[in-house]
Amino acid sequence: MPATAYVSTTIPYVNARPHLGHAFEYVQADSISRHLTRTGHEVYFLTGSDENSLKNVLAAEKAGMTTQALVDRNVSYFGELLASLGVVTTAFIRTSIDPLHLAGAAEIWRRLDANDDIYPKDYAGLYCVGCEQFYEPSDLVDGKCPEHLVEPEPVSERNYFFRLSRYGDQLAEAIESGLLQVHPQSRRNETLSFIRSGLADISISRSATRARGWGIPVPGDPSQVMYVWIDALTNYINTFDWLHDDTGYHRYWTGAERRIHVLGKGVLRFHAVYWPAMLLAAELPLPTDVMVHGYITSAGQKLSKSLGNATDPEELVGTFGQDAVRYYLLAEFSPFGDGDYAEERLVARYNNDLANGVGNLVSRLTSMVERYRGGVVPTRGEAGALEADLESRTADAVRDSVAAMDRFDHREALARIAELVRRSNAYVGERAPWHLAKAADAGDDDAARTLDTVLYCGMDAVRRIAILLRPYIPAGSGRLLDAVGEDPTADFGSLTELAGRKVGKAGPVFPRLES
Repeated sequence: MPATAYVSTTIPYVNARPHLGHAFEYVQADSISRHLTRTGHEVYFLTGSDENSLKNVLAAEKAGMTTQALVDRNVSYFGELLASLGVVTTAFIRTSIDPLHLAGAAEIWRRLDANDDIYPKDYAGLYCVGCEQFYEPSDLVDGKCPEHLVEPEPVSERNYFFRLSRYGDQLAEAIESGLLQVHPQSRRNETLSFIRSGLADISISRSATRARGWGIPVPGDPSQVMYVWIDALTNYINTFDWLHDDTGYHRYWTGAERRIHVLGKGVLRFHAVYWPAMLLAAELPLPTDVMVHGYITSAGQKLSKSLGNATDPEELVGTFGQDAVRYYLLAEFSPFGDGDYAEERLVARYNNDLANGVGNLVSRLTSMVERYRGGVVPTRGEAGALEADLESRTADAVRDSVAAMDRFDHREALARIAELVRRSNAYVGERAPWHLAKAADAGDDDAARTLDTVLYCGMDAVRRIAILLRPYIPAGSGRLLDAVGEDPTADFGSLTELAGRKVGKAGPVFPRLES
């Protein structure tokens, strides 16, 4: 039975349409899921929607709709984005209506309460509706929320609190021992620093009145609803029927080789501190990896619906295509740092690496196979030093790109693949099949045999490049494999003899783009 892995994105608020930051996280998690599948894992890939927030209530009031109607409508936008990006998940969880989530969130509350980890307390603080969280005055920038650049509103009410302060030592030990790995190192250090500074208990409910009655009721106290983040974090295991010993829960959570959360830096504490502490209190297994990405910015400012600078990713896909958007996000942006979006960089990256790089390579080779060998891949002859070098470079690219993705570094992985594409194009130029064909036509049998070798090795390089690209641009990878007569689902372990395959001159697998 293959090893299993679990991958999740955060679940976004659905008070408005998705922006490019959502697309970035989706394709990051999708590439991780596909990478793990390619390396022999059975993967459970989860995303969903965070629907029990006050933001959604306020957006519905502004639109003159019920909150349920608003989230039902807006959830469809996120589903459409996933489809347009070619992101394939195992499940999509909705926190306002999914019965497993509603039951699971209530059960975790009861477990924390039974462990004496929940108590009531009067509380006053500064609350940002955009973040759905309280801020200390020292956390503000010029008196404003650092994320949404608005002044938080003062709130005073009686809430329930979670005894987070109990779990500082256990959390630090889990991170320091590697039981819970936070990526990159800078976020690990940030998390440990926060824990070591002393954890304060956190508010985990809101009055039902202030929440307009929207949210999951606190078990035993309908005057309160669960704080949206506490409710939302439990979605990661509530996708399974873990209350009833679900086999999926045991296979993909308790028994998984890796349990990976992909998230943005703005919600680090929720995922690397609050959620693991809740799991410790409920005596449930921790995630193994918290992978923290930066923000996509515009002119240095975070993309945000509330800031009004959001870029519609579906429009980008409609204009430039799925391959271009996915490749740009994964090849251009650091997996861990911020990066500034620019349309001209999207076009340039796609044209340089895909249209002019691998697209040109496959077009040249299929054209020459058709012209010189009647569209049939020839039998490989004796390899020379250049062929040995190409094979070595291919092995290096496979090893290094896989190792990079094991570290969640999609940009480094694609850089190693791009190097192989450049080397493969250079190999064709150095071997100059057009000169070999001319010599063969003049009766040079050695040139004819070398030509066979060059065409075979070039086509073999293309199919291996295509397999390497599959986690990042699955649609483009399939077209590349089809162009060289290979099964679009082929993997390194299933490759068979290439000689004798019938291929035709490939059209532009990656047509050039214009801004």
